[in-house]
Amino acid sequence: MKILGIQVLRGPNIWSVNRKKLIQMRLDLEDMEQRPTNLIDGFGDRLEKMMPSLFTHRCSKGEPGGFFARIKEGTWMGHVIEHIALEIQTLAGMDTGFGRTRQTKTEGIYNVVFSYLEEKAGIYAAEASVKIAEALIGNLDYDLEFDIHRLRELRQMERLGPSTGSIVDEAIARDIPWIRLNKSSLIQLGYGKNQVRFRATMTEKTNSIAVDIAGDKDETKRILKDSAIPVANGVTISDISELDDAIERIGFPLVFKPLDGNHGKGASINVKTPEAAKLAFEHAKQYSRRIIIESFITGYDFRILVIDNKMVAAALRVPAHVTGNGTATVQQLIDKENEDPRRGYGHENVLTEILVDRDTLDLLSKKNYTLETVVPNGELVYLKSTANLSTGGTSIDVTDLVHPQNIFISERISRIIGLDICGIDVMAQNLTQPLTENGGVILEVNAAPGFRMHLAPSEGLPRNVAAPVIDMLYPPGKANRIPIIAVTGTNGKTTTTRLIAHIVKSNGTRVGFTTSDGIYVQNTMLMKGDTTGPVSAEFILRDPTVEFAVLETARGGILRAGLGFKRCDIGVVTNIQEDHLGIADIHSLKDLTRVKAVVIGAVKRDGWAVLNADNKYCVKIAETADCKVAYFSMDENNPVIVEHCKKGGSAAIYENGYITIKKGDWKIRVDKVTHIPLTFGGSVDFMIQNVLAATLSTFLWGYKIEDIRMSLETFIPSAAQTPGRMNIFKFKEFKILVDFAHNANGFNGIKDYLKTIEATEHIGVISGTGDRRDEDIRETARISAQMFDKIIICQEKYLRGRQQQDIIDILISGIREVKPDMEVIINNDSSDCLKFLIATAKSGSFITILSDTIDSAIEKVTEYLDKEFGI
Repeated sequence: MKILGIQVLRGPNIWSVNRKKLIQMRLDLEDMEQRPTNLIDGFGDRLEKMMPSLFTHRCSKGEPGGFFARIKEGTWMGHVIEHIALEIQTLAGMDTGFGRTRQTKTEGIYNVVFSYLEEKAGIYAAEASVKIAEALIGNLDYDLEFDIHRLRELRQMERLGPSTGSIVDEAIARDIPWIRLNKSSLIQLGYGKNQVRFRATMTEKTNSIAVDIAGDKDETKRILKDSAIPVANGVTISDISELDDAIERIGFPLVFKPLDGNHGKGASINVKTPEAAKLAFEHAKQYSRRIIIESFITGYDFRILVIDNKMVAAALRVPAHVTGNGTATVQQLIDKENEDPRRGYGHENVLTEILVDRDTLDLLSKKNYTLETVVPNGELVYLKSTANLSTGGTSIDVTDLVHPQNIFISERISRIIGLDICGIDVMAQNLTQPLTENGGVILEVNAAPGFRMHLAPSEGLPRNVAAPVIDMLYPPGKANRIPIIAVTGTNGKTTTTRLIAHIVKSNGTRVGFTTSDGIYVQNTMLMKGDTTGPVSAEFILRDPTVEFAVLETARGGILRAGLGFKRCDIGVVTNIQEDHLGIADIHSLKDLTRVKAVVIGAVKRDGWAVLNADNKYCVKIAETADCKVAYFSMDENNPVIVEHCKKGGSAAIYENGYITIKKGDWKIRVDKVTHIPLTFGGSVDFMIQNVLAATLSTFLWGYKIEDIRMSLETFIPSAAQTPGRMNIFKFKEFKILVDFAHNANGFNGIKDYLKTIEATEHIGVISGTGDRRDEDIRETARISAQMFDKIIICQEKYLRGRQQQDIIDILISGIREVKPDMEVIINNDSSDCLKFLIATAKSGSFITILSDTIDSAIEKVTEYLDKEFGI
C-alpha cells in the first residue's frame, strides 16, 4: 500500500461541517484492493490480539464488536486503517471517534478520513496505521507501544497546557471562537475588533507593572508589608559573604529560594545549620543572581486564586510523597505511585510523575534515607521541599473552608499588586481562621498562576476557574465575533466579494476582505496573490482593526484544509458551473456542489444562504441548508422565485431593467441597471447577477435600500476596483479588454458582451490551463472562435504538468472545429505578445485578453496607455 498524500482539515469541510479537525489520507491499496480482510489468513485474529480495545468500535453493525464482525465478513484495508488510526490515538490518551473511508473514482484509491485532537499526532497516526496494517497482513512483529509512546510525546508537545486549555474549553462551551497565535500558549478569543488575547493565565488586561512586581519577590514582600499584610520575615542577598549576617538577623530554621524563580526550582526549606545554608544558597544561585532567605514557617502550603479581584478557589498543596508499607524501598514506592493513571508526563494528566532530583536526595539524606531504604509501614516520606504540582505534588480543594477575613485579605492583595489573575501562596496551619490569628503569612504572589490544582484536585470539589476568566474578558453584552459574509461559486466570486465589501465600507464600517488577487482592509492591499483559502480568512479574522469580514472562498482551499472560519452570518453561492473538474476527486457538477455547499453548511441557523435560483445546483443546496434561504434570479417568473416568495421568502430579481428586492407579495426597486456602472449599461448579464447577489446579501444583513443604491452607483469597474474583471483600456485608436475568464461560462459571458461592441476587428488572446480536462480547454477555444476574428495563443504559463505544445494543439483543434481557416498566431512570450498586439492594432479594433494569458496584463497595458498619453 502507498500513501499518496495526507491533508489536515482544520475547519468545516466536505466530510463534516461540525467535526472540524480531520485527517484526510489518500491511500492506494495497490494489491490489497483484491484482498479484503476475510481473504487474509489469520488477519482478524492478529488484529484482535494486538488491539483488543477495538471491540468497542461498533462500526455499521451499531453494537460492540461490530468492527470485528466486519473484519470476519470481509472489508477493505482502507476501512481497517481508519479504525486503527482512531484507536491508537485513543490508546495514547486522545479519544476521538469520527471516521469515514470512501473509494475514489480510481480503482484501489481511497480517501481515509478520521478525526484528531493534535495535528502532528493525527499525521503520525495516519502513517503508523498503514505500517501496522502491513505488519498484520504479513504476520510480522510490530512494536505498538513505540507508536503509543510517540503519540503521547507529540500530544504533549502540541497540546495546550491545562490552564490555557481550560480557558479555551470554556470559550468553546460559550460559542466563542478562538485562534492559536503561536506554537505555545498565545491565544486569541473572538474575531476582528472584538478579539481579546491571553497567554497561559495572563490576559491582555494583566498589568505589566503588576507582573514585574510579582516577579520580584523582595519587592512584593515590601509592598505587602507596607500594606499591613502578614509576610514572612526575610532578606535578599546576592553574595555568600552576606549569608552569616542574614542567618544572624533571621535565625534558623530558614527557607532559601531564588528571587525570580518559579515552580519551586532552586528552593530549600527547613534549613537548620550553617553548612546546609551554604549548600542551599549555592543551589538557589543556579536559578537567580539574588536569593531570598526567609524564616521557615511551620504549617501547610495553600494556594488562593483570585480572578478579577474575586477569590474563586483555594487549595491545600501537599508536596510529592510516598507512604511506607514496611516491605518496599523508597524507589519502589515512587515507581508504584507513578503507576497511578492520574499521573502523567508533564501536564498531560491531573498529576505529574514524580522524578528523583537533588531536592529528593537532600530530603532523604536529612532522614538518613536513600532510594534503597525500606520505609516502615505507615510512615510518610516527603520527596520534594515544595508543593508544586509540576514536581509531583497533590492538591486538596479547600475553597469552601476559607475564612471571610482571609478572603478579604486575598482580594485586597490582588488589588494592591494589581493583578487581574492572581495566585497567592500562603503558609498557615489552616485557612479556617484569620491569618492574623493563627500566625499564617503570605509567601508569594504569582502572575500567571497554574489552574490545574483547582480544575482537578486530588481530593475535593473541582472548580471551573476558567469561567470567571471568560466572565472577565467577555462580560454580558460584549460581542466576541464580527459579521462574516462568505462568497463562493464558480464565476463571479471576486466581483461579488468586492461589491459587498464596497457596500459595507460605504456604510461606515471597516471591512476586511479576501479575493483571488489579494487581502484588503478598507482600501489597502495587505497581501497580494490568490488569497481565497483558510489561511487568508484567518488573517482577516486575526486583524484587530476589522469590523466586518467578506471572504471569497474557493474550492481549492475547502478541499485542502476546510474553511478558515467556524461559522458565518451569510453564505453566498454565485453559481455552480463546469470548472476544475477532474481535479482532487471532483469529477462532476454534483461533486462540485458538495464542495460549495460547505460554505452554506457553515452559516449559522439564523443566518442566510443566498443562492442563485437560475442554477439548479445552487437550488439543490437549499434542500439541506440548516439556515434561512434567499434567492436571486435574472427572471422574476422563475418557478423557484415564484414559489419561494409565495411562502413569504425574500429574493432579488432583475425585472424591467431594475434590480429589485422581492419579499412575499411586495417589491421594492433598488436601482436601474443603467445607473449601475458595474453592469456596463445593463449589457453584461453576469455582472447583473453579481449585483443581485451583493444587493440581496447586504439587504438581508440590514442595510437600507437607499444606502445600497448609493454604493452600487459609486462602484466603478476598473483595474483598481475590479482588477481582471471587465477592465477596459481606451487607447486613441483601439480598446483593450482584460478579463480573467478561465472557463466556458466565463468565455460565454464575454462573448455576449462583445456582441454589443462595434469594432473593425475583434482580436482575442487566449491560453489553456494544464490541469483542466481536454474537453474544457477545447470548449473555451470553440467559444473563442465564435467571438473573435483573429486569435493569438499565448501559452506562457499554467502548464501544470502538461507540455506547452499539447495545450496549444488542443486549443487549435477547438478553434478549427468552428473556423477551419481562422488566422491563429502563436506567441508564448507574454511581453512580446502584448508589444505585437499594440504595434499591429488597427484603428477601431477591440482586443480582448482572457484567462490572465499576459503576465501582469493590467500593469503592462496601463504602462502602454500611460506612454501613449504622455503620463
